[in-house]
Amino acid sequence: MNSFYKPALKGQFPEDAVKPLKAPTLGKTTRQEIIKAIGEPEEAGTGANAFDSYHGSMGQPSLAFSYKSKKLQEMRYFGTGVERQQNLGSITQKILMKQWGMPNSTSTFKTGKLTQKKLVYIRGDYQLEFIFDSSTDLNHINLTYKDAK
Repeated sequence: MNSFYKPALKGQFPEDAVKPLKAPTLGKTTRQEIIKAIGEPEEAGTGANAFDSYHGSMGQPSLAFSYKSKKLQEMRYFGTGVERQQNLGSITQKILMKQWGMPNSTSTFKTGKLTQKKLVYIRGDYQLEFIFDSSTDLNHINLTYKDAK
């Protein structure tokens, strides 16, 4: 959790979260650079604001990337499958707020039949969004531009 704090100021995820990529950066890294580094996505995004999805395996995290004008505009980190309890699985709303304080904003929304809660922390020009399925079940982390819709 704390490894996401400082890199977010630069529009990045921590290197261990996006390996083997080398510091993909919002607004700078292109889709072609990501494909060159980690290959074609398992699920390619189609349409505006769609995400290219990469499924985790053998300690590699599940990731998703969205682009605008061929440049990275949002990253999603879903953690690693087997080791999930040591990464995303260990982050709860209570622990997050104890470490980082109250979020800049919170919202609740529906995804299908699931009601999720988003806790947003502003980091310079960017925001880290923690998407929870329940107070103890973190679904994923987004990094996007501040005030992104």
